[in-house]
Amino acid sequence: MNWKPASLGVVAAVLALVGCKGKPHAPPASPPLVEVAPVTQADVPLYHEWIGVLDGLVNARIRAQVTGYLVSQNYREGDPIKKGDLLFEIDRRPFKAALDQAKGQLAQAEARRGKTALDVKRYAPLVKDKAISQEEYDDAVQANLEAEAAVVAAQARVEQADLNLEFTRITSPIDGIASIANGQIGDLVGPTTGELTTVSTVDPIKVYYNVTEQAYINFTKLFATERDRYQRLGQLEIELILADGAVYPLKGKIYAADRQISPTTGALRVAALFPNPNNALRPGEFGRVRVKFDLASGALLVPQKAVTELQGAYQVVVVDADNKVHIQPVRIGERSGAFWIIQEGLHVGQRVVVEGLQRVREGMVVNATNAPPEAVAGVNRPAAD
Repeated sequence: MNWKPASLGVVAAVLALVGCKGKPHAPPASPPLVEVAPVTQADVPLYHEWIGVLDGLVNARIRAQVTGYLVSQNYREGDPIKKGDLLFEIDRRPFKAALDQAKGQLAQAEARRGKTALDVKRYAPLVKDKAISQEEYDDAVQANLEAEAAVVAAQARVEQADLNLEFTRITSPIDGIASIANGQIGDLVGPTTGELTTVSTVDPIKVYYNVTEQAYINFTKLFATERDRYQRLGQLEIELILADGAVYPLKGKIYAADRQISPTTGALRVAALFPNPNNALRPGEFGRVRVKFDLASGALLVPQKAVTELQGAYQVVVVDADNKVHIQPVRIGERSGAFWIIQEGLHVGQRVVVEGLQRVREGMVVNATNAPPEAVAGVNRPAAD
């Protein structure tokens, strides 16, 4: 059969029309699923946090005060020790010999003083009777004075030698924890050879942190007089958050503030003290110092996960009663746990999106469900199987 070109075009058009009629239409897309949480209101404490580093309340750097060879180490490194405990001992034999020599010189000086004292006593009546000259008597008196001075000098040498002998026993001046020794048995040590070890008092333990100059200025504006500032500092509740995120169970108190703002960092160094009865905290640890400084009454709260930042501005996604979304700019205040305090832009009872923010846009209708408590609190949930 012969087909004309025009006939072929008609057949193709009919087949295409039939194919279009047979293709089913795609169903309308369902609204995206999001999780929402209500805007709540509560009285919440306000905290400031700074990075802190732990240090001993007292750090005694132990050095040798006399030069000699170490013959013993008498403590176990890292163990608690008491004031007066023996840490190291230097060979005492040279110092014992020096002490014996000094005692011998003292005995000689005392013997000479006795002789010159007798001469003065014997010459006194003779000079009155003109049996000896005044010059001879004066020489005897001067010799006795020299002998007295020699005794005093000899006594000082004995005391110094005795002190040097005592210094061969290197003891701890404080209660605390002793570090790993830098000196080893057989080393020649002395005042210029560096530290042998360090003993730190760790109960209580000190935490240093830096407060910005602006924060300090704000504090002085709130409490104008020095008395009010010291009273307020004594009332502050201080917590220590360890490196693993755990909160140390015992509260601390501010111990001291530095005398100046650091010209290099622009911050004020502050020290706080924390009880450390079990020596669980050690110098050198890092943590976060959290200070409760005020109470916000009737604060509006939203989960931190609900707030997004764009070029320095903050916003949340609000879901209304018809499940329609609206992007709402807000002004945030301080953090409180897993929540932001909202100063402007929201009111109590509004619903904000905490999960699914990337799936919504202005005016969209969503399928909103209440977020579980762990999502509101910012706890990571396990992934679904």
